Amino acid sequence: MPLENIFTISTDEEFNAMALKTFESQFNENLVYQEFCRHLGKNVSSVKSIRDIPFLPIEFFKSKKVICGSFEPQITFTSSGTTGSEVSRHYVKNLELYEQSYLSAFKQFYGDVEDYCVLALLPSYLEREGSSLIYMANDLINKSRHPESGFYLDDIDLLQKTMVELDNTNTKILLLGVSFALLDMAERFQLILKNTVVMETGGMKGRKKELIREELHQLLKKGFGVPTIHSEYGMTELLSQAYSQGNGRFFAPKWMKVLTRETEDPLTLQKAGKTGGVNIIDLANIHSCSFIATQDLGKVHTDGSFEILGRFDHSDIRGCNLMVL
Repeated sequence: MPLENIFTISTDEEFNAMALKTFESQFNENLVYQEFCRHLGKNVSSVKSIRDIPFLPIEFFKSKKVICGSFEPQITFTSSGTTGSEVSRHYVKNLELYEQSYLSAFKQFYGDVEDYCVLALLPSYLEREGSSLIYMANDLINKSRHPESGFYLDDIDLLQKTMVELDNTNTKILLLGVSFALLDMAERFQLILKNTVVMETGGMKGRKKELIREELHQLLKKGFGVPTIHSEYGMTELLSQAYSQGNGRFFAPKWMKVLTRETEDPLTLQKAGKTGGVNIIDLANIHSCSFIATQDLGKVHTDGSFEILGRFDHSDIRGCNLMVL
């Protein structure tokens, strides 16, 4: 299947052509997705543009094996879940594809990872198996080749000392952290960092009082002494990530696109500027499903950037009869 050249996409026309080609392939090879599309009266001949493509509700990754064809996965990524709850499972046929996706995106937005010391503060993810974020962070740490790069589970005193020493020697630092752990650190220390990118990956739920993004970022900027807080947007069900370099505006790599759908009519896409449910086209999901309807609420801007504004609660989800497949 000649879809692996997604990383050479440079124009909207190339993206749209590849998305339609991917839809045709996944309709034919992914039986879960095919059944979902048929339930909506959609097939290859009725999909003429990317706006015609059905987006699979993300919940299917909890109840179905969302794969193209049949294969033995190299790895299965799983989502975090509360006790007794179903977790999402993403069966990855080709780890090299995932690695190429996150390395290419990192290079697009931040340059060569070898230029950084990568420090990871991801305690809640390290405490379980199957995290795609941990896999990515570990690989970035290894590829940075800096002797101080590594995971810091509970020792934030050592992390603070390491960061200050490196920052003072003009070493470029990437601090990748889950929100509640970064906030713990920001409340404990008063730092002034000049060469450090502080990047939060989300993850406040159940650990601290929920904060809106602006409030969280203000506290982090004050605690770390940095002008902006960066963010990473990814999930178990995707093999690509988007990045915000401040102000909560995320930009996706060339092989990923975010759209929004009507909250009352999940099959209708919106124009830019309106708040709606977040739909994602991730062309790196070659062997699963590239067209995902998430439970996030967001807004897409005319420049292609997007904001994440919250999540649907169960009362907000419409069209739940589509979940009976």
